[in-house]
Amino acid sequence: MEILQSTKTSIWFLVILSGLMACTSLSTDVYLPAMPTMERQLHGDAELTITGFLIGFATMQLVWGPISDRIGRKLPLFIGMAFFVVGSIGCAMSQSMSEVIIWRIFQATGACVGPMLSRAMISDVFENSEAAKMLSNLVIIMAAAPIIGPLLGGALLEIGTWHWIFWLMAAASAFLFILIFFLPETLPQQKRSKEPVINSFKSYFVLIKDAKFMKYTLSVTFFYIAAYAFITGSSFVYIDYFGIPSKYYGFLFGVNILGVAALSFLNKSLVNKFSLNSLLITSSTVAFVAAALLLALTFFGVAGVWGVIIPMFFVFSMNGIIASCSNAAALNQVPQEMKGRANALIGSLQYGSGIVSSAMLALFTTTTPLIMSAIIFVFIFLCWLAAYLNK
Repeated sequence: MEILQSTKTSIWFLVILSGLMACTSLSTDVYLPAMPTMERQLHGDAELTITGFLIGFATMQLVWGPISDRIGRKLPLFIGMAFFVVGSIGCAMSQSMSEVIIWRIFQATGACVGPMLSRAMISDVFENSEAAKMLSNLVIIMAAAPIIGPLLGGALLEIGTWHWIFWLMAAASAFLFILIFFLPETLPQQKRSKEPVINSFKSYFVLIKDAKFMKYTLSVTFFYIAAYAFITGSSFVYIDYFGIPSKYYGFLFGVNILGVAALSFLNKSLVNKFSLNSLLITSSTVAFVAAALLLALTFFGVAGVWGVIIPMFFVFSMNGIIASCSNAAALNQVPQEMKGRANALIGSLQYGSGIVSSAMLALFTTTTPLIMSAIIFVFIFLCWLAAYLNK
């Protein structure tokens, strides 16, 4: 108990968890500028490297969740980060697109553990609005990753090849492996699940049948489908369609992350004044209006690249409120011994939802602003609808 009390005031606890949360950005955002180059050199669909990653990321969370409820949080973190290192090395040494896709799935098997168990460790230590506030803190600290990632990826392409980007991932994940030693175990023995791991998988059906839990979870899931449509398609839209040099792509992508960080900082104060429900409805409404504007501007072909940059800033920024509030509200619905599995299901749906958007984009021979905008609009509307149904 003393360890957990000291953990509440430890800045290093939040910093390390932010690094683990950034595994998603580290394994995706940093190589976004390289996707057009990879596609030309390897003669394959680079968008499928994201689809493959998300398949592994989504499915393996469902395995790690029950394991972490049974044996604690730290050991799965160590094993997962080791997988991340090996998968990154495999990607760096790949000579074909199919090899990259296979190693990306393996990489995701480990990368998924960091974000999932970071949320679980927060819910182990904090509750209700405090948990939402701490999740906002994590987003603020980790916001540098998706800003620096594309910039760093673009810079590496200027002096080397796309292989260098995956060597960077291997080095960064090895560093995170070392940092895990400094984390406390937040799930004490007496609070761990006593049922066999194989039986605990049945809990997912219990969670899925919990209407209130699922409404909160689906709200952020639909938002993530829209977000991944932008993450997957933006490099093609900015670089190939609008002709913007790859070295500037990171700035255009990074401005959205600054919006997320700003809203996350604001959310720390808002959760003390408003309910999680009202914040979720308001932020999803703003995102919906911005998505409608994005679709209109790209449909009529006006405003050029600014017709994508400005509306997407308002859509993407709402992640700073939507993700924190919906995750915290969903976890409030489940008991302590099931929070690892609940986080696994939330994470699986959130990141697995990206499979939908990346696969939808892969159906088209080219990714245009209108195609990307249409996908974003549909799923932001569903995000708003799920949030409104919790009213």
